[in-house]
Amino acid sequence: MSALERKLEQRAWRALRELRGLREPRTEDIFERRQVLGPDDFEVENYPRRRPLAAFNPGAVLVGETIYIFPRFVFDYYSYTSSIGVVSLRIEELLGGEFARPLRARIVLWPQTSWEAVKGCEDPRVSFADDHFRVLYTGVGKPEDAEEMPTGTRYKAVLGYAEFDPALNLRRKGFFCVHGGGERVVPGNKDSALLELNGRKATILTRPSFRSARLRFTSRGPLRREKLPDMCWRAEADLEEFTIPAESLWPVLSPEAWEYKIGWSTNTVRVGNGEYLVGWHGVLREDLSYRNGLALVDSTGALLAVSDYVLAPRGLSEEYGDRSLTIFGNGLVIYKGLLIWIGGISDYGIGIFVTPLSEALRALRRI
Repeated sequence: MSALERKLEQRAWRALRELRGLREPRTEDIFERRQVLGPDDFEVENYPRRRPLAAFNPGAVLVGETIYIFPRFVFDYYSYTSSIGVVSLRIEELLGGEFARPLRARIVLWPQTSWEAVKGCEDPRVSFADDHFRVLYTGVGKPEDAEEMPTGTRYKAVLGYAEFDPALNLRRKGFFCVHGGGERVVPGNKDSALLELNGRKATILTRPSFRSARLRFTSRGPLRREKLPDMCWRAEADLEEFTIPAESLWPVLSPEAWEYKIGWSTNTVRVGNGEYLVGWHGVLREDLSYRNGLALVDSTGALLAVSDYVLAPRGLSEEYGDRSLTIFGNGLVIYKGLLIWIGGISDYGIGIFVTPLSEALRALRRI
């Protein structure tokens, strides 16, 4: 393990002690269910296989009155290799369910590089600025440090970035590494969103993974080996060089005692002067469910307020799928006083969840 990785892991262990206690194991589901989109509700026009086996974990962004939805498509369950598509329709049509099915989609991101070539392109978070669509996503393959990966590891999830023109033609893409102290590392990374954009520099919310573990002690001696869990971080990123300075990378939100891990779920949406709303998810030890909450951060990614769980899977259509008991990401939109969460359900479909923005803000507790 490099000195840089040890330094970042020390920050994470410290955050695990200092950031716990901000939330309670309480679920108040404040979202109304509007639509469910299954894989049969999409027809892909630029790939020989027209219907995916799964369409889930979608990014979303509102441009004027048009909502762009970026589903994660899977066509082969045996290898579970993913691509990212796009559909567009009027936001009022989506909310009212008044649109023709299947929705015509096209694939815009698929495995093209070594760092995507094993499991593909997953879980986009999308923003639109300066006439460009900007997508943070997970690339699962063998990055350039593959020869240094642990024995038996066949692939790594890295934080990918893709930039598209207004017609959604790909302009460039790459993946991020972390620099510091003369070292360069490529941590496993995913679940990330853009905040502030300043030319080639951006503030991001991100979720790097580290491998270290330690013995957990009590007054009676060591109990068990505790693995460092995933948690929510903030950082600065260079979108041209695909680098993240280690000195900018700091934990924001950690798992509570009843959770295995936590991560960012959605893109960010501005709700005030320098304040942004973002979704997060926690995986519960009790039932392995993915439940979701909201957080308010400032333009640097520092935490201002956080909720308990406000969106959780319920009923057959949300609880049953390839990854059961899961609502995951990825799109968050504000429209006419409504907060619209466009999320994956149990790794097969997409749910459209709606609540008044005022209700979402009420659920937040200031830190």
